[in-house]
Amino acid sequence: MSYPVSYYCPHCGAVVELTREGYLADKSVTPYPLVGWEYAAPDEDYEAADGVRLVCGEGEEIDSLHWTGERSEADDVERPEAESPCGREFFLSFVRFEDGREVEPRPETEHVTISGAGSSGTQETNKPRGPGGPGGFGG
Repeated sequence: MSYPVSYYCPHCGAVVELTREGYLADKSVTPYPLVGWEYAAPDEDYEAADGVRLVCGEGEEIDSLHWTGERSEADDVERPEAESPCGREFFLSFVRFEDGREVEPRPETEHVTISGAGSSGTQETNKPRGPGGPGGFGG
């Protein structure tokens, strides 16, 4: 049996109703996709996917999707003062199971940028190290 379930855009708070089957368990709604999850558009077979990719304010022509015109005032709305709907994408993720166990999302890989020579806070490295070198004794 299908039920309308309400979600809100984590960017601006716009509220959407998605009519979906009751057996699907929600994991989260995030402004980014979970690593390893496969997403489908609301007019595709999202029940066979790991979640739904939504675009804030779009998809009114889809029977199972309805933007209510309301806004959530939840604490985790990124910019509650932003225009609503904002047109940005966000992701509804369902609970996934592998081998009978719930799968937890892996965190996104963090990229670290190492600044090059001459950046503020770095020492000159073309001088010899040790006594008489950078920060050493002698002169």
